[in-house]
Amino acid sequence: MTHDPAGPADDTPDHAAAGPAPDQGDLEARLRDAEDRLMRSQAELENFRKRSQRELDEARRYREIDLLRDLLPVLDNVERAIAAAARSTDVESLLSGFRLTGKQIEKVLLIHGCKPIETDGQPFDPTVHEAILQQPVAGTAPGTVVGVAAKGDRLHDRVVRPAQGIVSTEA
Repeated sequence: MTHDPAGPADDTPDHAAAGPAPDQGDLEARLRDAEDRLMRSQAELENFRKRSQRELDEARRYREIDLLRDLLPVLDNVERAIAAAARSTDVESLLSGFRLTGKQIEKVLLIHGCKPIETDGQPFDPTVHEAILQQPVAGTAPGTVVGVAAKGDRLHDRVVRPAQGIVSTEA
């Protein structure tokens, strides 16, 4: 007796074993249902895209609102200091008020991720420093920032403005 790997011979078609074949009407109903689901999915996707674009546009339009909320009280203090300067001749208290306002601005910048670029005594780095002058400085390695004309700032990892500095050369 030989074994047939295909199994016993059967003259019945494969789809007959699965049950009765669906009729034409049932197939058309299933097709309409699938087309309807496809159309609904496409409409939902399009609505999602439009909603996402609106939200992105709104986020871009109002992205500075937190910074403005933090800066407006600083502006109020500046305006109060200007009004006080018009009424007072006490230069020291005015200077103290402006120092406090400067510290307040620095704090707001730090809160929003804006940090000063290190300069004095640092090796010159053209990605964050701009050399405005070179001069020999005794006891300092060439290529070292020895003075700052204007401080630089970065927002996270991006330079907002480079620090302008004086760079040492060989004596």
